[in-house]
Amino acid sequence: MKAKLKAFTQILLNWINRNQKKSAIGFVLLVVYYFSLPRVLFQEPYATVIESNDGELLAAKIARDGQWRFPAQDSVPDKFKKCIVYFEDEHFYYHPGFNPVAMVKAVKQNRSAGKVVRGGSTLTQQVIRLSRKNKKRTYFEKGIEMILATRLEFRHSKEKIIALYAAHAPYGGNVVGLEMASWRYFGVQSYQLSWAESATLAVLPNAPSLIYPGKNQIKLLRKRNTLLLKLYNEKIIDKLTYELAVKEPLPQKPYNLPQIAPHLLQRIAKTDEGKRIKTTVDISLQNRVNQIAQQYYNQYKQNEVHNLAIMVIDIQNRNVISYVGNSPTDKDHDKDVDIIGAPRSTGSILKPLLFASMLDEGELLPNTLVADVPTQISGYTPQNFNLTFDGAVPAQRALSRSLNIPSVLM
Repeated sequence: MKAKLKAFTQILLNWINRNQKKSAIGFVLLVVYYFSLPRVLFQEPYATVIESNDGELLAAKIARDGQWRFPAQDSVPDKFKKCIVYFEDEHFYYHPGFNPVAMVKAVKQNRSAGKVVRGGSTLTQQVIRLSRKNKKRTYFEKGIEMILATRLEFRHSKEKIIALYAAHAPYGGNVVGLEMASWRYFGVQSYQLSWAESATLAVLPNAPSLIYPGKNQIKLLRKRNTLLLKLYNEKIIDKLTYELAVKEPLPQKPYNLPQIAPHLLQRIAKTDEGKRIKTTVDISLQNRVNQIAQQYYNQYKQNEVHNLAIMVIDIQNRNVISYVGNSPTDKDHDKDVDIIGAPRSTGSILKPLLFASMLDEGELLPNTLVADVPTQISGYTPQNFNLTFDGAVPAQRALSRSLNIPSVLM
């Protein structure tokens, strides 16, 4: 083997010496080919996504360009992977980035019809087209796509290429990528999709502006069921699975994304915008604490107390396992303000300690009247937050209203 390799190397060197001009041109073309593909294929902004400690979606914030585009996942669910390959590119795992047989067939059919009725693009070429912002379909552009597709095959594995496609495929409106489409159309994560749901999302990017849930239902149903039949014929799914899948209804209305920890999302987005962050939050506890916040808000708002915050920390490891930044109030009471991270008066924190200390020393009772009157101490004039005075007020009331003047006097 070593002798054969040495002989081949010698033959190659001899050819280069005899054909120096051709060798130089070939070297230049090779360099151009190597650098033809951008290092970062997609420059689009992504949504900010936060997950619980077990990978459940807690909340998400739309990308800066107004598109719901989740950051790419490391892997693609097997059901969707099989659906997209059998629908778009059956020979995906065997070609070098383009399929010459499919391209020839497409050219013949398009010439016969006098218009574009079939595309010969592979999944790899579609990834390139998406990265090039869906430029006009011409034979010259097809040639560029083909070259870049082969370069992409050298750079990434087949699994990575499918992941790129799944993350950037259009699904109508401002929905981009499999992850967001799964939530938007079915209200679940992509790995929870059934065969029928996976087939639906496999056929949607083929014509996102024409076919989307709520319109063209007959055409969408026909495409989905044709794909399911193909999967059955190829023995990917069994007969019972096929019969149950074709009976599943199509999605009729979009689902809203979970917003279980919106204030934590805002906090993380300040430093990790456009990323997928796995937090230490326990989703079951977070849901329970959200319920508790709702209950106390409903109780306290009767007394004009509209804001509250709850943060639960595991004292064993100091992980934040629940984060509620504010009550479920309205905009008039600043529901979007994260009280946990908001600056506050450290003086007010001392008031309960002062009250407890005076109770302990017998200098005060809860209903002892304390003075809330204009006061000046060596040129210092304390003021209440509302710039008013209550006169004689019970000590516990002064504490609950966080009055400054009685506290200073005490």
